[in-house]
Parts: sequence; C-alpha cells; structure tokens
Amino acid sequence: MDKSLFIAEENCKRLDVFLSEQLEDFTRSRIKKLIEDGNVSLRGAVTKKAGADIKTGDEIAIVIPEAVEYAVQPENIPIDIVYEDGDFAVVNKPRGMTVHVGNGNESGTLVNALLYALGELSGIGGVLRPGIVHRIDKDTTGLLVVAKNDKAHVSLATQIAEKTCHRTYYALLEGNLKADGGRVVTDIGRHPTDRLKMAVLPDGRGKIAITDYKVVARFGTEFTLCKFLLQTGRTHQIRVHAKHLGHPVAGDPVYGYKKQKIRADGQLLHAQQLELTHPTSGERMTFNAYLPHDFKEILLKLCKQYAVDKAVLEGIID
Repeated sequence: MDKSLFIAEENCKRLDVFLSEQLEDFTRSRIKKLIEDGNVSLRGAVTKKAGADIKTGDEIAIVIPEAVEYAVQPENIPIDIVYEDGDFAVVNKPRGMTVHVGNGNESGTLVNALLYALGELSGIGGVLRPGIVHRIDKDTTGLLVVAKNDKAHVSLATQIAEKTCHRTYYALLEGNLKADGGRVVTDIGRHPTDRLKMAVLPDGRGKIAITDYKVVARFGTEFTLCKFLLQTGRTHQIRVHAKHLGHPVAGDPVYGYKKQKIRADGQLLHAQQLELTHPTSGERMTFNAYLPHDFKEILLKLCKQYAVDKAVLEGIID
C-alpha cells in the first residue's frame, strides 16, 4: 500500500485537479476513482468529493491500494551528502541522476543511493519516493533536502508550501538579458501538444509560478549569468521562465535553442543554496554547494574571453 502526503502551496478549485498535478503518471479518471473509493483525506478527514476546494496549507493524503510492480532497492552509488542528522539530509545531486524511481527508471536513482547511504527515510512520499520532499530535474545539479522520518517530512514540506524554505539557483542564460533583475509571474502547466514539456499557459490554465531573478554577470551579448530565487516550485519552473524571458538556459536540450553555443551535458542550472528551519530544534540553517566543475570551467573561460573580472563568481565557485 502506497501512502503519500501533499501540502497545498496555494488555493485550488478542485481536489482531483490538484492531485492530477501532483501524480503526473495518474489519469484524472483513476484519481477520481481513488477519491470516490475513500482513499483520499483532506485536512485529516476522508473525502469522496472530487471537486472539493483546496486551500493554501491544506494537507492531502492519498492511499494507493494497488500493489507496485517493483520495490526500490538500496544501491551502492556514491553521492555527496552535504549534511545529515536524525531528521533529514541535504544532498548535492550530480547531473544525469534521476531523483526517484518511475517509469523507465527502476534503478540508479537518488532514492536508490539514499536507501543505501542513509537507511531509514520517511514514508510519506510513498514506496517509490521515500524521503523525497522536493525534486530537481535529472540534468540539473545541486541541493535538495530529504526527510528521514515522517515528522520531519511534514515540517519540511510545510516550509516549502509556506515559502519559508528558500531555494537559490544559478543559471547561464543565452543572450543578453535586458533587465538587471525582476520577477516572473505566470501560470505553468503541461504543454498543450507535448506532454513531456511544461509551458507558460493563459491565466487559470495552469498553476501560478513565481521566480525572482538578478543578473550576476554579462558576457558580451552572448550570455548572462543569473541568480534565481524560487517562490514556487513548479516542474521545470526556471527553465520555462527563462525561455519565457526570451533567454533559455544554456545547454537545455528541451527548452533551449536547437543549435547550442556551448557544449554541455545538460542545462547549466545549479541549485546553489538551501535555507530552512530545522524540524526539531527550530534552528535556521543554510547550506551551499559550489558549481560543478564543468559549469565552473565554462564560466571561467567566458570571463577570460569577455574580459569579465572573475571576482563576480566569488561565493559560487570554489
């Protein structure tokens, strides 16, 4: 039996719509059936109303009775654990590693590695996503937090929903971004014709996505290094918003230009800093992870090529 708990980040008109956005592999009809069968709880009480209103901060629990076809196995895969205690761990994920088991990814994921390295993880994320509080894309590098028990998981998920957990990213964008900084506010949802992609949608057609950005360095008119602060956590949010600004993330094979100016193994996007409150002690904690080697080398070459003082990279490269 798979049980998952979600914390609503904002209001939503329908419970089934909310769950379909969280459980991307489930059809709306399957979600509706689970609700009607009494497998969903809203604010601690079972509900069979698919159209129930969801409010910011609501806890939605769903039990999926179908037996899974495979169980997640621990695998001895080296991972960079930045911090660990009895409640949670912070991991610096490498490029190319999928966060959790899913269709086509039954092994080699971060969850497989975490089960081997940490042993116990929270069960709220379900049998395929133990410990996973939030995700970053396969080819995005950097920090994410994983919960080791259910109490910590609820606390960390609530912090993300209430925007008290701060996540800072750096990305190299194509072209010369006009503004020195700003805020992007759009709706983001599944692309209308390509289900593997996300897209900016007309108001009310997706979920609100808010990204703050600030220019760190400009490399002529060819590239712009930006700092991003997520106010919401939509799938592919920074990548979609960068494209929306007209300056996609360099190296992005999905949202970037077909002809890339820089050779990279994936998008040059890195989750650099994570700030949160400890679930037990209440201490405010900040974690950092320097840019991966390939990203760092590209920036150093650009600094030299465009006569940019590499001091602008202080604090983001070792």
